Amino acid sequence: MMKAILLLAGLAACAPVPPVPEPAELAACSVDGITDAVGKPYSAALGDRTRVRSGAKTVRVIRPGMAVTMDYRTDRLNIDLDEKDAITRLHCG
Repeated sequence: MMKAILLLAGLAACAPVPPVPEPAELAACSVDGITDAVGKPYSAALGDRTRVRSGAKTVRVIRPGMAVTMDYRTDRLNIDLDEKDAITRLHCG
């Protein structure tokens, strides 16, 4: 049993360490200057224009009651919609 514990501890010590993001990656998305989209009806074209203006690489549209992951991505723009597909909130992550 002790050998198994030592073996597992040794293997865990060899696990790769994820790279530290560069400062430019941390600032990949910003909602400054795109809040004019809040209140507008969502469309794929508006979502893409807003993504480009935010500097994000990806966009995630979040509808009411939709399950989403809690992972934080500095390069993602989240667009929250209401029941009528109007944009209620823009946030990065």
